[in-house]
Amino acid sequence: MPEIRPVTRDNWRDLARVKVREAQKNFVAQNVYSIAESQFGAEHEGHWDLYPVGIFDGDLPVGLLMYGLNLSHPKTQAFIIRLMVDENHQWKGYGRFGMEKMLEIFRADGRIQSVGISYEPENELAKGLYARLGFVETREIDHGEAIAVLKLR
Repeated sequence: MPEIRPVTRDNWRDLARVKVREAQKNFVAQNVYSIAESQFGAEHEGHWDLYPVGIFDGDLPVGLLMYGLNLSHPKTQAFIIRLMVDENHQWKGYGRFGMEKMLEIFRADGRIQSVGISYEPENELAKGLYARLGFVETREIDHGEAIAVLKLR
């Protein structure tokens, strides 16, 4: 059964090697970039604490998800910053699993009213997955990416 685990000193190298298909490389940053960004930060509309987590099937790393928290943000207190599934493990439900697990965690935290996500507008697969999970596009574009929001409360 898949699970999510924090990125640690022991697993970051394995997660850094997980990669998407060549045709998807313009949709998501490389995992090593996400891991570095989580350590050194990203400032955008206030300070966000970034948390990368690996998606694992047993001991096998199959994807990476990174979320940010800013509990004082007026629009979205949580934001899914990255979601990627390894090229050899796509279409097996790992991306949906990772998203559902994160949303479960966010729903359990009463401080989180809304969750945001962004994606390349031409990434129809991501757009469809997020819409099926309840995210609604806001018609905003940020750094070339479409923004969608899921209201939890």
